[in-house]
Amino acid sequence: MTNGRRGGGIRIAASVLSADLTRLVEQVQQALDGGADWLHVDVMDGRFVPNITFGENMIAALRRVTDKPLDVHLMVVEPERYVESFADAGASGFTFHPEATVHVQRLLAAVRSHEMRAGLALNPGTPLQLAEEVVVDLDLLLVMTVNPGFGGQTYLPTSDDKIRRAREMLAAHGSRAFLEVDGGITTHTIAAAHAAGADTFVAGNAIFASADPAREVRDLRGRCLVTV
Repeated sequence: MTNGRRGGGIRIAASVLSADLTRLVEQVQQALDGGADWLHVDVMDGRFVPNITFGENMIAALRRVTDKPLDVHLMVVEPERYVESFADAGASGFTFHPEATVHVQRLLAAVRSHEMRAGLALNPGTPLQLAEEVVVDLDLLLVMTVNPGFGGQTYLPTSDDKIRRAREMLAAHGSRAFLEVDGGITTHTIAAAHAAGADTFVAGNAIFASADPAREVRDLRGRCLVTV
């Protein structure tokens, strides 16, 4: 996996956090059949956020069933400890929070040296300026549209303005990084996030709690297309 940069279009990243793990392969295939572009893996350690989820075993398991990009979001302290093992497991992208490590730029460089997409995630209360300082090193900027830790939360309406300002920041620096949003993305919220400037959308509960995950992926993409 090389350091892909934004090339236009819309990407739907299906978050396996909300999948039924007893039917993981089946549900992942349904999402992919619906046109999901990426699979999103939330890694939580119970310290940076109040939940514990997946690790390299999940990444490796998903890599065995698909060659689609695996978009890994680390909500952990000291994310630098996982660069090599996650790359070896098959991660395509490695996104972390600036509050979780001391040397943000060094870690971004390390991620890219392992042929993964380097991403930085910003919580609702984290200022954009933290990303602006390292914007030239970003392949992806993730704007959290809920406070991280659990799936199925409600989209924060103040997120639209932050997405808009993030898009303006990337444009001002000539960055072609993906602008991803994560949290409360549904057919009711995705159009506003897209209109604000996001191009990549993490959706978990909306897809996997649906009776028809494939149709839900298509509906999510369709809601963006009507705003183009």
